[in-house]
Amino acid sequence: MATSILSDLVNPKTTIGALFYVALFLLLAWLLTRTVRKAVAHVLKQDKEERIDRTTVHFVTRFAQIGIYVIAFLLYAHIVPALRSVGTALLAGVGLASIVVAFAAQTTLGNLIAGISLLLYRPFKVGEAIQVTTPNGVETGVLETLALGYTIVRTFDNRRIVIPNSVMANQVTINLSEPRMMAIVQMGLDYESDIDRARQIMVELAEKHPLVQEVAACPITELASEGVGLSLRAWCANIGDATQVKFDLYEQAKKRFDEEGIAMFFAATNVVLKRE
Repeated sequence: MATSILSDLVNPKTTIGALFYVALFLLLAWLLTRTVRKAVAHVLKQDKEERIDRTTVHFVTRFAQIGIYVIAFLLYAHIVPALRSVGTALLAGVGLASIVVAFAAQTTLGNLIAGISLLLYRPFKVGEAIQVTTPNGVETGVLETLALGYTIVRTFDNRRIVIPNSVMANQVTINLSEPRMMAIVQMGLDYESDIDRARQIMVELAEKHPLVQEVAACPITELASEGVGLSLRAWCANIGDATQVKFDLYEQAKKRFDEEGIAMFFAATNVVLKRE
């Protein structure tokens, strides 16, 4: 009795045997994909200097996992005799099926192809700071994941923005991960204010700030109807430091201007009345 059950279990022609091989191939595929994930994680952990491109590794790992399951299914179909005849019938309708699938999954395929192009051209990598355009406006954050279909950006206020790769490939994306970033602090002064003293105050404040590496310049950038535009440019280590410098200098400069009587301009409209 036991011999008969065992014989049916290993025989792919029986229902029990077919189910047994399904479980066997799924288990083997799962173990192999898990081994691949652990091996990749171990290699990345040992790469302290990050000489290996994380974006490429994640993409290749995903493709490898999908390939393992596809190969497992093909081997299973080759072993089970019933699927061989079914496969012959499926080949007859492969042309029509491919057209139907192409129309049904054109968005998904578009995201996949766009993801591959992002991987090949590599305009940005996982871990870099980027600026993207969303329906709510311009967002800045760190590239967290570049998957097969979607790109995930984590903003500095800890929100996760999920963007289809087809959108990422067709929009203008600003890479903010250069070695240095410039903080630009623009102040508007009244025409009666002492511009030289205002420039001196802003430069002094920037030079004392611990996150400023170098003060580049502080030119006049605008002569508007309301007043004079003064723009301080200072180099910082990264986008986070540059943003913090902007916030700090706006507050510090405003307080110093008030102390020294330097007036800032504000939007105003002059109305001239002429008596006939």
